[in-house]
Amino acid sequence: MKIIINSTTKIIHLNGIPARVWEGETASGIKVHCYITRIAIDANETHAEEFENELRECREPSVELNEIPIHLII
Repeated sequence: MKIIINSTTKIIHLNGIPARVWEGETASGIKVHCYITRIAIDANETHAEEFENELRECREPSVELNEIPIHLII
């Protein structure tokens, strides 16, 4: 499966751990939301600074994301 996701400003807590909510869609167009607690890159990555700058870019969550039913939160 391949998905394309975008970072949002929404942060929730899963079992006491903060997770940023990302949203996007699969290659076939199915909407998804992901709860990301960590992202890592190779320590020797030459574009580490660029990665960190891009990681700070967040958008406001969609209206649908703000209304996630509690039973969908893992």
